[in-house]
Amino acid sequence: MMKKKILFLGESYRADAITWMNGLEEFGDFEIITWELKTPSDNSKNRIKRVWEFLFAISKIKSLIKLEKPNMVIAERTTSYGFLAAMSGIKPIAIAQQGRTDLWPEKSISLPLKKIIQNYAFTKADLIHAWGPVMTESMIENKVDMSKVLVLPKGIDLNKFENKNTATPEKIHAIVTRSLLTEYRHVTILKSFAVLNEKGIDFSLTIVGDGSQLNALKDLAKELQIANKVKFTGRIANTELPKLLQESNFYISMPITEGVSASLFEAMACGCYPIVSDIPGNRSWINHRQNGQLVTIDNDKQLAEELIWSFNNPEYRREAARKNRIFIEEHVNYNTHMKIISDKYHQLINAID
Repeated sequence: MMKKKILFLGESYRADAITWMNGLEEFGDFEIITWELKTPSDNSKNRIKRVWEFLFAISKIKSLIKLEKPNMVIAERTTSYGFLAAMSGIKPIAIAQQGRTDLWPEKSISLPLKKIIQNYAFTKADLIHAWGPVMTESMIENKVDMSKVLVLPKGIDLNKFENKNTATPEKIHAIVTRSLLTEYRHVTILKSFAVLNEKGIDFSLTIVGDGSQLNALKDLAKELQIANKVKFTGRIANTELPKLLQESNFYISMPITEGVSASLFEAMACGCYPIVSDIPGNRSWINHRQNGQLVTIDNDKQLAEELIWSFNNPEYRREAARKNRIFIEEHVNYNTHMKIISDKYHQLINAID
């Protein structure tokens, strides 16, 4: 029997996307083909080019469909690739909301158009992924047919992200694994560690990933006189990430908006103690000073204070890390969740056939 073929619309290099596609190949025996926009959106000139590419994308996608004849189309982001999936002419369609709403930035002049595009994608989709409960709030507000919504994270591969933490407890070994973009507030993180440095608290800070802010952040680390304690790894293979997490005892993430963070789950699985921004997407998983800490957005002094408090309470941190690993095993297991998602896709395809 020939394998069922799925067309994936989205940035195929992203760790999130790779997890999704690999899971479908492993647990659904699907063949995956991909299409994505070629122009990056890292500056205003490229963003204009990307809009033009988006406008002509559907003809290219339909040519690929004619050649490959996929049985299904899946897409990330309801306001971009999800809309293209809805326009593709393929059934069934599964789209995933990536952020808390996908309507971002919140004060963008294009927001009314994005709402129209998103509502069209929601209407045409046969299945809508909400990777966590926080994503359903905006869907309910938009009167989405919730019978089409599957609330389930893709999960974490617990065989790769093992709880084999080797970080020495006498020192803060912190890690940040978010893209180097302004919305992830790495500046706040660096300033908080400068406070620790001034207080004579020893630390190492590993910043994983790439993005438009890389050079500015390196310059800031020098300006704050902590460059010798901060390591910028650049973009790494997802296979290298578990070891870096296992060598860290703190995970820091300060985004101003969040859907469901696989980065947070990976850190929790590896025994890192999470300190994250106090926003709905993080409050879904972290209870303050119970299994992690929540910090007000853009408050570097509070972040420093919370780091010091948790560093001075190692027994509490150890217990939190133990509970977090159990939670991930019970609620965010990649093997279990990707099998559920794969089976659902087969059901949708068989219903069309």
